[in-house]
Amino acid sequence: MTATNYDIARGTALVTMMERIRAFEQVAELAATRDQLVLGAIHLSIGQEACAAGVMHALRRDDLILSTHRGHGHTLAKGADPTAMMRELLGRKGGSCGGKGGSMHIADFGVGMLGANGVVSANITIGAGAAHGIKLLGDDRIVVDIFGDGAINRGPFLEGLNWAQVFDLPVLFVCEDNEWSATTRTSDMTGGAGAAARAQSMGLYTVEVDGNDAEAVADIAQDLVSRIRDTRTPAFLHARTYRQGGHTYFDPATYRPQGEAETRTASDDPIARQREALLAAGLGVADLDRIRDAARAEMDAALQTAADTPFPSDDTVFADVQDIGSPEEVAY
Repeated sequence: MTATNYDIARGTALVTMMERIRAFEQVAELAATRDQLVLGAIHLSIGQEACAAGVMHALRRDDLILSTHRGHGHTLAKGADPTAMMRELLGRKGGSCGGKGGSMHIADFGVGMLGANGVVSANITIGAGAAHGIKLLGDDRIVVDIFGDGAINRGPFLEGLNWAQVFDLPVLFVCEDNEWSATTRTSDMTGGAGAAARAQSMGLYTVEVDGNDAEAVADIAQDLVSRIRDTRTPAFLHARTYRQGGHTYFDPATYRPQGEAETRTASDDPIARQREALLAAGLGVADLDRIRDAARAEMDAALQTAADTPFPSDDTVFADVQDIGSPEEVAY
């Protein structure tokens, strides 16, 4: 791509979102480690920001998404309020889920984010169900369902993709392949050619992309989203990226070969790559630094506001909880 045909406005929007995602997660990590304010585990997506920014850039606000336990970036890029998200991580009043869900179950129906999921691959069948609901309603929204490479070795992957293909559902499945299934290299436990080959074997229109190239992700996501919106049939995107940190914020990732993460981070960081593209297009270092600094200031303020927010009152403990009585009364 040359500077003469480069879309600077979109490129700037992408780097801005990626900087906001990274700043949110860096601040969230400090809230957990330095301040010990986070309730529950958090799984950071540092190094994977291009996938979230590129895919979400192609969506409308009323489109629906589902995410993984590593879902802060997707949620933020879909339009969620970072202060509400930070409150959720801290279990505070006004959190995205009232302070009751935490990081792994964060959701915001107001922006079409149906929820992160702490169960690997469970969101795939939920995504197929959401897409089936849209088909029955007859509108032109689509669903984007994001999962990791570890999910392709679990049953819901087959069930969800097969259901979507058989019933022609408007869903984009995105495998955000960061190479590691928790503490195990995914290639060591995956038979065959992997995610894309499996999707193709079920007849889904399938594309692979360098998931650390925000511009490529945005281009391909736009094409796939348009295709799904027009044809009302499913598609599959295999985005190869890399998880720079451990499985959770407290995981030192000693199971990885020494120096691997450092080498990959130095040579293939998605934000650094996007900054280089914008510099080549004529933006200045100072302009890009202002974007980065503004993102950090925004997330620092979100953490401070969240930390100053009280916990939900005790009388809300049973709110949002369905109680139909003893299941025995219905089942037997």
